[in-house]
Amino acid sequence: MRSHRKRFLALGALVTGAALLAACSSSQESSSSSSSASPTTSSSASALPQLNGQEFAILGPWTKDEQVTFQKVIDDFNAKTGAKGTYTSGGDDVPTILGTKVAGGAPPDVAVIASPGTVEKFAKEGKLKPANPQVQAAVGANYSPLWTELGSVDGKLYSVYADASNKSTFWYSTKAFETAGVTDEPKTWDDLVKTAQTLADSGVQVPIAVAGGDGWTLTDWFENVYIRTAGLDSYDKLTKHEIPWTDPSVTKALETLKKIWGNKALVGDPATALQTSFTQSVANTFKNDAPSAMVYEASFVATQIGQEVPTAKVGTDAKFFPFPEIDGSPQSVVGGGDAVVAFTDNPAAQAFLQYMASTDAAKLMVSSEGSGFASANKTLQASDYPNETLAKVGADIVAAGDKFRFDMSDQTPSAFGGTKGQGQWKALQDFLGNGDVAAAQAQLESAAKAAYK
Repeated sequence: MRSHRKRFLALGALVTGAALLAACSSSQESSSSSSSASPTTSSSASALPQLNGQEFAILGPWTKDEQVTFQKVIDDFNAKTGAKGTYTSGGDDVPTILGTKVAGGAPPDVAVIASPGTVEKFAKEGKLKPANPQVQAAVGANYSPLWTELGSVDGKLYSVYADASNKSTFWYSTKAFETAGVTDEPKTWDDLVKTAQTLADSGVQVPIAVAGGDGWTLTDWFENVYIRTAGLDSYDKLTKHEIPWTDPSVTKALETLKKIWGNKALVGDPATALQTSFTQSVANTFKNDAPSAMVYEASFVATQIGQEVPTAKVGTDAKFFPFPEIDGSPQSVVGGGDAVVAFTDNPAAQAFLQYMASTDAAKLMVSSEGSGFASANKTLQASDYPNETLAKVGADIVAAGDKFRFDMSDQTPSAFGGTKGQGQWKALQDFLGNGDVAAAQAQLESAAKAAYK
């Protein structure tokens, strides 16, 4: 449940669960035909083996433009190695499909998993294959040490992150800013409040579009405020429920959020916000005669703009600024990523992981404007992205270094952080509606206690 992007994009998947189970069946039976002939090399994907027709199956969450982009990556790997990789999209159902296939003894050779908790589960159960030395070397060369840590379970590397999302991005309409006379992007929380008020004074109906109808967006709001008001250490502890949700640090974060969520001049009627979906919030910010001027959400807003408002151009009509600092907090990035892991000993599996850690693969992932992908691969250049805005998204991820943190809700039990109508989603929706800090904390702590059992 890590990449909330999938929660709405995956709705376009047209394959049934039964078809998926058949289509992504493992190609283990063909692994014996593999050849270990002379390796193929390139500037950034060195020492890839020649696999000479070796078939392997990949299961992942991507659909639509994202799937088209990932297919280009697979095609390039196949061309470099002679392998025959086949991709099947599972949309949001990847964890369920994997559970069924692993239990049945027929996992895909490679899977792309959006949830760190799912990766950890399979690793601890002995279902995943640790990265070989070539994969470890590629990750070490092209990523900061943090990404080796994020891809490891109990000290062993299992994952290569195919992409990374920056969830600390605040998107705005350049036209609305210009009309209101706003010349500077907000840098602090107080600046954000003042800018929103300036927009309201200029006639913008709802300066900040809040997608309260999708509870996951509210968890992202909270996480960005909390990491800035409480710090990295408390963020890590709250993620693991090592401190309670009744802690004063949570109180401060909710009170900070209330300065915006509780101000109807800035976010409109909470009842309306609670009926607004993520996709609607984006459209409400960038369509003609838009009622809003700003929308908070992750870097995948760029993709959604293209789908909801094709006439709005990212980098021209739509830009972003980093989530504002609060009381002088250092600039941290909350985000996510899609982990590529190996389930079988098929020799193409480890080779594919090695390739996914390369500059070649990263360039193909980020170069398509329609996909909206960004990467933590530090070898990429700004020119590898389709526009300056997406290049900045990627640069901010790399620059965050050890101040990057995975989305909190996606690291918690799904009953707490990833289920519609309950847990954190429901508690924050209720808080958006009533503004009761103490009640929200009690509700969050009660749900966390039940889920973490």
